[in-house]
Amino acid sequence: MSRPGFCFMNTAELAGNWLKKAESDILVARHVLVDLWPKQIHVSCYHSQQCVEKALKAFLVAHGITPPKTHDLLFLCQECAGIEHDFRQFFSTCGDLTIYGAVTRYPNEIEITEEDAANALEKANRIYNHALTKIIPNIDGQTS
Repeated sequence: MSRPGFCFMNTAELAGNWLKKAESDILVARHVLVDLWPKQIHVSCYHSQQCVEKALKAFLVAHGITPPKTHDLLFLCQECAGIEHDFRQFFSTCGDLTIYGAVTRYPNEIEITEEDAANALEKANRIYNHALTKIIPNIDGQTS
């Protein structure tokens, strides 16, 4: 019998599940910005942030690290850079996107434009794709 809070998946399965969640977030971010009217700018920004968070956590999991319970993308990216130095190129981007994990969910005074949302989506795509290219070779070798 499994106990709540314990996961019995192997590393590859768990990393794959994080990636699926990240992919769902990027699809939602794109859909609500591109396909819906009126455009859901705040929702798109939130899901762009969530995509990056989950992609970075997938990378950590693929390397045997339990991801910390944080929404701070810069911190997560720094953790990833400790494994793969080329994640450093995303430090500034992650710092920019972190805010969308909170301010977009509540009424606030921050103004987010359609251009901001499009930029967030593009940045999230870049980081997601980068993480994906680093994860797939790692988890392919672990599937057994």
